[in-house]
Amino acid sequence: MTNTAQSTETGHSTDTAHSPLLTPYAARGLDLPNRLVMAPMTRFRAAEDGTPLPVVAEYYAQRADAGLLVSEGIWPHRRGQSGWRIPGLETEAHVAGWRTVTEAVHARGGRIYAQLMHGGRQGHPRSRLLGDVPAGPSAVPTPSPVHVKDGKAEAPVPREMTTADIRTAIDDHVAAARNALRAGFDGVEIHGANSYLTHQFLADNTNLRSDAYGRERTLFAVELVTAVAEAIGAHRLGLRLSPGNPQFGMAERNPGPVYRALVDTLDPLGLAYLHLTDNDAYPALADLRPRWHGTLIANVGENHAPTSQAQGERVLTEGLADLVSYGRAFLTHPDLPARIAVHDPLATPIDMAHLYTHGAEGYTDYPTLEGERRAGRRDAAVAAL
Repeated sequence: MTNTAQSTETGHSTDTAHSPLLTPYAARGLDLPNRLVMAPMTRFRAAEDGTPLPVVAEYYAQRADAGLLVSEGIWPHRRGQSGWRIPGLETEAHVAGWRTVTEAVHARGGRIYAQLMHGGRQGHPRSRLLGDVPAGPSAVPTPSPVHVKDGKAEAPVPREMTTADIRTAIDDHVAAARNALRAGFDGVEIHGANSYLTHQFLADNTNLRSDAYGRERTLFAVELVTAVAEAIGAHRLGLRLSPGNPQFGMAERNPGPVYRALVDTLDPLGLAYLHLTDNDAYPALADLRPRWHGTLIANVGENHAPTSQAQGERVLTEGLADLVSYGRAFLTHPDLPARIAVHDPLATPIDMAHLYTHGAEGYTDYPTLEGERRAGRRDAAVAAL
């Protein structure tokens, strides 16, 4: 049945069935009021020990009308910390801090997954609580300077992970996933994209190993996903991948065979979803969609302009995905579903000066559509005086 409401402020008819982005979606582990997913985005709003600041609860609660929220990347253990004031899910303080967030989201009727983000080679002794050199699949440093707590610095040469280190990293993810559920998250997403640990095992230039994890570059991802799925239930677990993404010096000359093999192996597990970014050189959505029989979330804005309403709708109507994740549009439009309903141009600019600071400014102070309309009425009233 079409749900149509007349806006008394604008006179526009809002037909929430008009956009496929606003249609409900239900599948294994998911029961969503719309197909808009808020993509995970690092914002540096944690205390120095990795506990999310109080303002984080307001930020996610403001965006709870999304079909699904995926949190910013959270380190599973300080061994995987990639940056200063990025949040963690290791300690009881972390669990309590995130519980405040999930309760605020649930009070607004929302759903939220925790993204677990192990930095691997990403990081620097000056941005890690342990003060040590990070470890990755191979001793290959990030080519560009990295953020540290007092500015930027050249990336260190990472330590090559031993087999014991790999087992520990998997165990850390399992413990953090359990902590996520204790904190009230509805599920967990493993960050296997955008140059972090799992992606480093998949890529050509960051995995130079001669052991089984080098000969079969999908092995770490398979073992990790399987272990976490066994611990919390596959229906509560998603995986994000970015085949061919060159961010932070990643190189994948021919990603197709690697990711086809990975998807074919993981598809039978029955995960909650696969969260996949497309790439100009490798059309991952078109190639992998037929191989994935569960829910697929598409992200088409990575390394491009922010995703528009029309782009998201096209992904759905072409059958390339079931859900669409939006990043920058959700940063500046906390009420994104309401704006999609009235075809708002989504033109609110990002406050770049406060994007990666630690307070409410540039974080929870973006206006809603209703707020903008009220401001317009106030301006009109002032002008009439």
